[in-house]
Amino acid sequence: MKPGLFVPVSRRVRIGLGIAFFLAFGLAWWAITASGAVPPQFLASPGRTLAAAWELFAKFGFTYDVGMTVWRVLGGFVLAALIAVPLGIAMGAWKPVEAFFEPFVSFARYLPASAFIPLLILWVGIGETQKLAVIFIGCFFQLTLMIAMIVAGTRRDLVEAAYTLGCSERGIVRDVLLPGAAPEIAEALRQVLGIGWTYIIVAELIGASSGIGHMITDSQALMATDQIISGIVVIGLVGLASDVAFKQLNRRLFAWSHL
Repeated sequence: MKPGLFVPVSRRVRIGLGIAFFLAFGLAWWAITASGAVPPQFLASPGRTLAAAWELFAKFGFTYDVGMTVWRVLGGFVLAALIAVPLGIAMGAWKPVEAFFEPFVSFARYLPASAFIPLLILWVGIGETQKLAVIFIGCFFQLTLMIAMIVAGTRRDLVEAAYTLGCSERGIVRDVLLPGAAPEIAEALRQVLGIGWTYIIVAELIGASSGIGHMITDSQALMATDQIISGIVVIGLVGLASDVAFKQLNRRLFAWSHL
């Protein structure tokens, strides 16, 4: 292996490099808008975007919209996880279960959640159930297959040793498969939560009277690119915060897997 490949960096260096990229990105954004290369109605400057964000929170109650969006993402994600986790474990542990569910789940995960919106409106209306359902569909099938693959990848020597010691199938699942797969399952949950955030704007496009997506849609009609960019940035920041919190929780729960 060449020097430098896969060599870990310290936490301080990692944070510094991450901040450096954001600073470079912001500088390039400012340079483009300051040069006049792009008209302001198509790309607001960083300063104007910050001012618009402050105005949204201070004057227009944007905090409520952010809260509603967070609730919808977490609600749809939790509902998906409650079903996908046990189903994925069963698919990974028992081949007949996998043979029964895997073809449909593999088929369904390629279907864009946004394609279901017209049907969901017919089935459940344009209320909160429709928005939760979009997030659910976007997360469920991906998470189910990821967990099934994680559980199926458990070391066979551990399973065979458990059989030799007289463990039952349920005992092997409880005492071998789940403890071994738990850190990776937690990581899969973190990744799929990120996928859920990518569907929230689509979920809030129709029939929403609140939420970041609702604000972005209204801003589009007014050509308010500063507010649109502000909404996109807020989604990124809230999503990043949830990702960091999830990662820290995983490190605390499964500290032994990060040694």
